[in-house]
Amino acid sequence: MSENTPITVAYGDGIGPEIMQATLDVILAAGAKLDIEVIEIGEKVYSRGNTAGIEPSAWDSLLRTRVFLKAPITTPQGGGFKSLNVTTRKTLGLYANIRPCYSYYPFVETKHPVMDVVIMRENEEDTYAGIEYRHTDQVTQCLKIISEPGSEKIIRYAFEYARANKRKKVTCFVKDNIMKITDGLFHKIFDKIGEEFPDLEKETWIVDIGAAKLATSPEQFDVIVMENLYGDILSDVTAQMTGSVGLAGSANIGDKCAMFEAIHGSAPRRAGQNSANPSGLLLGAVMMLAHIKQSDVAQKVHNAWLKTIEDGIHTYDIFREGTSKEKVGTKEFAQAVIARLGQKPAKLKDVTYNDFEVKSYDHYDYKKIKKAKKETVGCDIYLHWNEGSANELGEKLSSLAVSGLKLVMISNRGVKVYPHGNAETFCVDHWRCRFQSVNEGESVNHSKIIEQLNTLQNAGYDFIKTENLCTFDGVPGFSLAQGQ
Repeated sequence: MSENTPITVAYGDGIGPEIMQATLDVILAAGAKLDIEVIEIGEKVYSRGNTAGIEPSAWDSLLRTRVFLKAPITTPQGGGFKSLNVTTRKTLGLYANIRPCYSYYPFVETKHPVMDVVIMRENEEDTYAGIEYRHTDQVTQCLKIISEPGSEKIIRYAFEYARANKRKKVTCFVKDNIMKITDGLFHKIFDKIGEEFPDLEKETWIVDIGAAKLATSPEQFDVIVMENLYGDILSDVTAQMTGSVGLAGSANIGDKCAMFEAIHGSAPRRAGQNSANPSGLLLGAVMMLAHIKQSDVAQKVHNAWLKTIEDGIHTYDIFREGTSKEKVGTKEFAQAVIARLGQKPAKLKDVTYNDFEVKSYDHYDYKKIKKAKKETVGCDIYLHWNEGSANELGEKLSSLAVSGLKLVMISNRGVKVYPHGNAETFCVDHWRCRFQSVNEGESVNHSKIIEQLNTLQNAGYDFIKTENLCTFDGVPGFSLAQGQ
């Protein structure tokens, strides 16, 4: 008899405790071999003044078990409270977010009867790095971070997952027609990794038209890999397209740890009413069972759940007159699944789980990677200024350029406004002023940039930040302004 697998469980907030209890009832009845450690996270922890929403003792449990089954929590809005989901994913290195979205037509109402899409969302980078600033009276900033190692890990995982699960195609959604450096890097790595998988079809879509195609023709897609923000939005859209966002489970996978959850929130208005649908968390738990190599139990639970849906035993969110047979509460739904353990659906496709070994893709040895020849050729200096026109600012700054540097451009919200800007361009109090070497491509040392900053400060200008302009093997590592 195999040993139990230790897991950490959090009952969460709102409907969390109800759906977690229902989920545990089902998987334990199916024979899951688990040693459960319970931790407290979320609203109660936030209310004690802990802005992270999790106590140090809870981290001890997570680092010990390395498997986390988490009910939804409520994150207070504003006030500096950080998303526990984001914190957990990044702290434990859970770089891959897997969200299968499947149509259960005709038993669950949907406009898309043929749909079987897996969203692979990068989990650690992008704007979700949470690096934000207020720069001026009128302007705030959020940094978009895309790294080569982070991109490779999620893209390689998507291809490995597709191959292991007998999928046929991997699609990449990006917006590199606009964000040529960040999204361009993600696209480049997708193409590079894709060459290692000749057995799989590959394609790339610009995210806006790709999303439109996904929303209208999901049957054209199989596995879709995306950066964090696009993946977060479109995985919810795709889950809702199946008939209800409440039916989707989610796995967050890292090299050493994993977290499993429903993709929906804590729904506090439904708390304590025994009405919530536990399906999302239950299917998240099914993914957990497969991850810890209890695939036989995962298969038994998933097929019993499919049989329950097929038999018309539905909670309020998917109940439909003429299709559903019985409207049940949270506890009753769980009991219906338990009663069908060992059965398979008759019309919906039954599922088979195979153990999928998570490989370590963090193979980067930064000491051995060939470094590009990096040269600093100038800097962008951002000013908080609201005392005139772009031409006035440009003329003043041009006269303040230090020896060896020249002002080549000023932009406002990304649009070039000097020289030769248009009077129609709307401007705010946040100006990007680009100083580059007088001789194009010539290196500029840091002391020269500091000299330029000191000159602007002595002239009374309020600089907010700087960005060095660098080339890598002669290729510019910075974007032009719109209109430049």
